[in-house]
Amino acid sequence: MSLFKARDWWSTVLGEKEEFDQGCLCVADVDNSCSGEDKIVVGSYTGYLRIFSPHPVKVGDGAQAEDLLLEVHLRDPILQVEVGKFVSGTELLHLAVLHARKLCVYSVSGTLGNVEHGNQYQIKLMYEHNLQRVACNMTYGSFGGVKGRDLICIQSMDGMLMLFEQESYAFGRFLPGFLLPGPLTYSSRTDSFITVSSCRNVESYKYQVLAFATDADKREDMEQQKLGSGKRLVVDWTLNIGEQALDICIVSFNQSASSVCVLGERNFFCLKDNGQIRFMKKLDCNPSCFLPYCSMSEGTINTLIGNHNDMLHVYQDVTLKWATQLPHVPVAVKVGCLQGLKGMIVTLSDSGHLQCSYLGTDPSLFQAPKVDSREINYEELDIEMKELQKIIRDVSTSPGPLLRLEKEEILSVFATVSSTLDSVSQATGTDVGAEAIPSVTVKVMIQSRLALQKTKLSVYVESPLAATCDRFIFDSLEPEILKTVSLSVFLKGNYLPSELEGSATASYSMPTGITRVVQCKFRLPLKLICLPHQPSKTASHKLTIDTNKPPISLLNLFPGFASQSDDDQVNVLGFRFITGSRVTLLASKTSQRYRVQSEQFEDLWLITKELTLRLQEHFEKQGIKDFTCSFSGCVPLQEYFDLIDQHFELRLKGEKVEELLSERAIQFRAIERRLLTRFKDKTPAPLQHLDTLLDGTYKQVIALADAAEENHSNLLQSFTRLKSATHLVIMLIGLWQKLSADQTAILEAAFLPLQQDSQELGWEETVDAAVAHLLKTCLSKSSKEQALNLSSQLTIPKDTSRLKKHITLLCDRLAKGGRLCLSTDAAAQQTIVMPGGCATIPELDPDERTAVQDSRGMFHDHRHLAAQTLQPESSPPPTFLE
Repeated sequence: MSLFKARDWWSTVLGEKEEFDQGCLCVADVDNSCSGEDKIVVGSYTGYLRIFSPHPVKVGDGAQAEDLLLEVHLRDPILQVEVGKFVSGTELLHLAVLHARKLCVYSVSGTLGNVEHGNQYQIKLMYEHNLQRVACNMTYGSFGGVKGRDLICIQSMDGMLMLFEQESYAFGRFLPGFLLPGPLTYSSRTDSFITVSSCRNVESYKYQVLAFATDADKREDMEQQKLGSGKRLVVDWTLNIGEQALDICIVSFNQSASSVCVLGERNFFCLKDNGQIRFMKKLDCNPSCFLPYCSMSEGTINTLIGNHNDMLHVYQDVTLKWATQLPHVPVAVKVGCLQGLKGMIVTLSDSGHLQCSYLGTDPSLFQAPKVDSREINYEELDIEMKELQKIIRDVSTSPGPLLRLEKEEILSVFATVSSTLDSVSQATGTDVGAEAIPSVTVKVMIQSRLALQKTKLSVYVESPLAATCDRFIFDSLEPEILKTVSLSVFLKGNYLPSELEGSATASYSMPTGITRVVQCKFRLPLKLICLPHQPSKTASHKLTIDTNKPPISLLNLFPGFASQSDDDQVNVLGFRFITGSRVTLLASKTSQRYRVQSEQFEDLWLITKELTLRLQEHFEKQGIKDFTCSFSGCVPLQEYFDLIDQHFELRLKGEKVEELLSERAIQFRAIERRLLTRFKDKTPAPLQHLDTLLDGTYKQVIALADAAEENHSNLLQSFTRLKSATHLVIMLIGLWQKLSADQTAILEAAFLPLQQDSQELGWEETVDAAVAHLLKTCLSKSSKEQALNLSSQLTIPKDTSRLKKHITLLCDRLAKGGRLCLSTDAAAQQTIVMPGGCATIPELDPDERTAVQDSRGMFHDHRHLAAQTLQPESSPPPTFLE
């Protein structure tokens, strides 16, 4: 048992599934009894009004039947209950109940019982006010300094203060600059209403200012105040507390001093009468309610603060004096005198847990028993330890069936692609200008070894490819039952994808609750985006792939594109993508070379990859395992850099368009405000061509929005073309330097880090950081370069010169014998072997500076390939460095 737990004196739970808030609790002598003991009044949002007078037989007892004095269902939700002198002609206490559209004042009286059932209590409606506006909360007090009676002020949801002089309605005033209602209270010493606005300002309004201000039964009257008819409602003082307020209370020490206590979301504020801060306390937990009261020490304030950690803290000014644990989160807290016990704490939760408790400690009567002392037999403990270790080893070496299943795959996913295109195309909503857009069927099969629930299957293909359905949910999977789903893939955008591969990913939960993912990949056919076409003799971009085996007939490699029957044309094939671009593939009759040529550099990628894959498959079927491809030409970096510049220019253009669009939108809103002010003015004034300016700005906003949308589409296409060119450059570097699969994977991770491009994180800065990291680690020339720190913040660069310099330097260091790896030890060993001087990356050595300056002729100028014939040559082709 916790020493600081609240001592339960009496508790009960109100109703079933009822809701309560901070205004639903009141503790007062509502029935004006002779003893003056307080009663607990509780109202709920379901409309139940209950009055309790706890009489526990012993401490901690629950509620007895006689503790409930009265329970009435008022039908309308009860927002707040208060007890005060609300009836004229008498100073007896009455109960005020606030509903959303009604204020009711009741008298509570008891009749002495003559039988064992005890006393009887009833309520009588004294008067009620039907409200024209939806109420939020209320406060009461002796407004204007009246004696012997209390007036009521109700705040509506739209910011109107409605004041009632008991049975009659006095007046209503709208608060200036109102947006959302906040807590409301009344200070009798300054005769002011104090609230917290939605601007997070504590505002004080004098009652006299409210009374003499212009009548505001309609919000339109606020405009009359601005025009000078009547007295304007002005705030007495204001203070910004920087957060929303949960509640506000007034604590009066005497007639000459009082304090305004405000409970914020994270802080507790105590203010003077004039709005100056006396003190504030930063709270450690999110508060839920509070109750300030005068301390026994002169000039200090005690405050009960409940929080969402089921705790009730007692502060004296800013010093924490006591902390106690509650069984619930309190939304309202009060202090009263119950059964002659002063200072009883009454708390109420939002679910109706009502508790009366007190602070203090109860002595613990528990005494720990004495431990029997006995001598330790180390030999027996050693034998027992060995037996336990043996059991652990047996379990780890022979796991149970559930652990064995966790190590194995429970779910299997397979995907098959149809060998033929769909007879009826399933393509819908495409932007391709071709007449017929083909589609191909992909079947995904899923099978489980155990019964699984809510298994999700997702199919992903590269943009602009699209699938008719890419998400599937299996509510239940039976063991060893194969389930198949079919979907069609087609080209949706009017540009080529960077890959013809797709993936199917299934996620499921193990019986132990662990989520696992299974993935399989599938390869889409080339004829999905490509058609046979007449070969072209001329092209702007050409690549030559060398092999170590005799050439193969292209009609055998690409049977679906064999449209020529002439034997002289078996070494030439033409391809036309459905987007319009053309590619020609040539095979040498005598040498072991293949050439791919096209008008667009990025279009070479798909045909080149398809060629290498089909050659590999062809020789594997024949049992030849030593087949390899190589590239002996110059890496076409200049064409690659042109695509990088095009993509980067579109990013810069997108930034400019977005800035202009933001400026025009701000201008449009400013013109709207000017026009709205002119239209609301009572005296007509000329528009001074504001309508013409608004129309012109609107047209500019629409044009800029269209331009931003068009630039985004162009940027997406440019990024896809850049990915295709990047794949091609990586392949050529791998064939040129005979990189392993791991080294190629490192290059792909560095050059293709993003699936999608954005203005916040773009391809250029990400790749530049990755390539710079490779140059300073595994491709570094000295330990000094490895010690350099890279910038941790990625921002869009001013231009692409640094990126292009780093890519050129990467190729140069690979040409000098550098190898890619992720191990720092391997990089350190490689540092010793690699030739060259010791210099940082920005400061290039003379050899590398020459290589960078001559990169145009070294890496991209491969026009000599156009002049080469596919016949055997007497001299070998030029290498990368010669």
